[in-house]
Amino acid sequence: MTDAVKFTSSEQTTREVINAALKKEITNAIAAVKLHLSVREVQRLKAKARRDGIDALVHGLKGKTSNHKIDETVKKKVLSLVTDKYHDFKPTFASEKLGELEGILVNRETLRLWMVEEKLWKPRRHKKRGTYRSWRPRKEYYGEMEQFDGCYHLWLENRYTDSEGIPLELCLLLSVDDATGKITNGYFDTNEGIIPVYRFWKTYILFHGKPLIIYLDKFSTYKINHKAAEDNKELMTQFQRVCIDLGIKLINANSPEAKGRVERTFETLQDRLVKEMRLANIKTPDEANVFLNNIFIPKFNERFSVIPTKEGCVHKTLTQQDTQNIDHIFSIQSKRTINNDFTIQFNNKWYQLQEIQPTTVRAREQVTVEEWLDGTTHFMLRGHDLPYLPLPERPERVKKPPVILTTHKLNWKPPHNHSWIKYARKH
Repeated sequence: MTDAVKFTSSEQTTREVINAALKKEITNAIAAVKLHLSVREVQRLKAKARRDGIDALVHGLKGKTSNHKIDETVKKKVLSLVTDKYHDFKPTFASEKLGELEGILVNRETLRLWMVEEKLWKPRRHKKRGTYRSWRPRKEYYGEMEQFDGCYHLWLENRYTDSEGIPLELCLLLSVDDATGKITNGYFDTNEGIIPVYRFWKTYILFHGKPLIIYLDKFSTYKINHKAAEDNKELMTQFQRVCIDLGIKLINANSPEAKGRVERTFETLQDRLVKEMRLANIKTPDEANVFLNNIFIPKFNERFSVIPTKEGCVHKTLTQQDTQNIDHIFSIQSKRTINNDFTIQFNNKWYQLQEIQPTTVRAREQVTVEEWLDGTTHFMLRGHDLPYLPLPERPERVKKPPVILTTHKLNWKPPHNHSWIKYARKH
């Protein structure tokens, strides 16, 4: 063994103790105690030292190239691929893609060392400890609680731009099951407004059923944050009304850390999903939604999901009434008053109720205006959808309120030539 090889403290101690035993300065029993070995093992080491020399006590590969060292040509090829194709990939993700797309299997820690050597990766610094937050255990059952949030990001990088070529952000709406860590639904849209949120949860409950709890933040789509809402508990958002109709409990988190599962998932997706869509050359939100739900989410869940504490799914199935009223439930609802001429003004437009209605309609009554996800407008009164005609302009005002009668027999009006009318004229 060459002089350039440096022995560790443990190896040096072993050499000195065995050498002393060989010179009979100490007994085998004392040597065994010092080295935390058995007497028989000390005897074996002494025999090896007599036969091959004292340096033979050190491992035979010390100072030599490992038998498992990867060939230099493979290392150069890997670093070339990382530099050209996976330059912003983290070592773990780059290792996966090299095996999946290039057919080169490299351990992630080996690749990490190579990337650090070539200054392609900078080791992370340990984060400073912030406010202490106690850990909350996961829910026990799948479907017991869904963590939900939206994240604005350049998900398609510079492949999706406006007319001037400026990259556009998309909002990724995401739900993560608390018990399993699975992504249960994902949807790209332009914003986190009520219409995209409606589309998201309508799709979710039609596929999975109704979760018991939705855990989300205090964004204005989900909660009224005005101080008046503290005094008037009846004030609620459109989304809160939907959840009440469906029997879903809402919990508003007081901090991002409280719904950490979905927040950490967004961090992972900003790294992995962005690069996956780059490799797949995804350019539009529609393509992104197809890729997300059909390819990425199944692969992500297979890799990162965990087994729940208790087996079983506690999603509530939709009732027959839920299914029939699904379009009514997921609608933006407002209140409007019927005018004396049976017109209704809504969103600077005028609508004329038709003469024949499924229920008795009186002037000055309030109707519920429902804006459905398909873009249609509906006027609801006592559970009936009132037929109407759109008006091109504002009608003239009518002072005396008439009554629109239905075809019900109790509301039937005889014609002028009816026998009752003739009899009344004679007498």
